Amino acid sequence: MQRLGDRRRLLPYLLLAPGLLWLIVFFLIPLGYMLDISLQTGDLETGFERAFNFGVFPDAISDYGAQLGRSFLYAGLATLISLAVGFPLAYFIAFRGGKWKNALLLLVILPFFITYLVRTLSWQTILADDGLIVDVLKTVGLLGDDGRLLATTSAVVAGITYNFLPFMILPIYASLEQINKPVLEAASDLYGKRRDVVARVVVPMAMPGIVAGVLLTFIPAAGDFINAELLGTPQQFMIGNVIQSRFLEVTDYPTAAALSFVLMAVILVMVAAYARMAGTEALTGAEERPAQ
Repeated sequence: MQRLGDRRRLLPYLLLAPGLLWLIVFFLIPLGYMLDISLQTGDLETGFERAFNFGVFPDAISDYGAQLGRSFLYAGLATLISLAVGFPLAYFIAFRGGKWKNALLLLVILPFFITYLVRTLSWQTILADDGLIVDVLKTVGLLGDDGRLLATTSAVVAGITYNFLPFMILPIYASLEQINKPVLEAASDLYGKRRDVVARVVVPMAMPGIVAGVLLTFIPAAGDFINAELLGTPQQFMIGNVIQSRFLEVTDYPTAAALSFVLMAVILVMVAAYARMAGTEALTGAEERPAQ
């Protein structure tokens, strides 16, 4: 009996072991290596040496603060647009999709069958100066004769939104799918108007999916550099573009590593603040629900 009890106590740790090992090998160790690189000085020709150069962090922020701020601005705009588009779409699929639910969900994730790079390159064709969209906007007067969409902030934000929109739709749909229809019928009897039902019942019950969707969209969007590279100009470059350039072109490894840590730290702070405002119950899905 004693031995059986010991095995039962060890079982949770044994189940956690593979995941912890994966995190240690592929996250913590590379993270420590990156931290070591960020504190080095030198260049590729003369070599790098460990100098505990903590000044690289404030220097990196002051030199590339504009790109850092631009990253969070673009990611925030893309997240808000994704939420505005994704929630109604997820609502429609969950409550109006009927027998077409699976087909509609397939259409949502269908772009992921194509590589990220090809999807972004397709937007170059869609937003090209001689493309159909630009011609239509010029015809209706929404765009000047010399106006353009490609190589603008709008193009970069549109590309980011398009590429990460499924990350917003799917968690919200999963939360909406768990709402029982009798709850909605009771809410309709109580409030009468559909918008009141959505605002007072549906949105609170879908909050875990909304919180998850916002995080899954914002975090990768803030570190993106492909959309700014292909759909924008250096005036739209984000911090990911700077890190990519510093690593692969300038070979300024300490600054690139420092910027990576700064990006990660700011995202962690913003996520912590967002989680505090949204409430930990919304993150775990343990918020109080109406009686069913």
